Amino acid sequence: MDFRRGQKREDPEINLIPFIDVLLVILIFMMVTTTYSKFTELQITLPTADAEKALDKPLEINVTVDAKGNYTVNNVPVAFRTVDDLAQDLKQAAANASNGQAPAGGAQSPVVIVNADQFAMHQMVINVLEAARIAGYDKLTFAAQTGGKK
Repeated sequence: MDFRRGQKREDPEINLIPFIDVLLVILIFMMVTTTYSKFTELQITLPTADAEKALDKPLEINVTVDAKGNYTVNNVPVAFRTVDDLAQDLKQAAANASNGQAPAGGAQSPVVIVNADQFAMHQMVINVLEAARIAGYDKLTFAAQTGGKK
């Protein structure tokens, strides 16, 4: 029912100016009360150890892989046929190297050091890793050159 005949109805209008004023006051308040903290490095002093070097050197097997696909085990060239054959070569090298050493506390697992040329294919390095796994050697490391010029 329209009781106001003839009078034009005004549409309600929202006044945004007070709303903007309140938001600006809140923004200024937030900017003034905010604390800016810097993340700094931890200043720590590492402990020093005055321990002597280990007397017994671990058994090492050096495997070299060049860019042409040639393998050497302890500076002895080996012909790569299969991964199983390379595993046998690793076992033979470990047996030859352990003849001069007395293993402390039983059979000592050798450390396989992989010296791979930077242009060697990835698969050649994976072959060495797989051969070490088959031979049962779980200690592996890669040799790297430090301070190389490019």
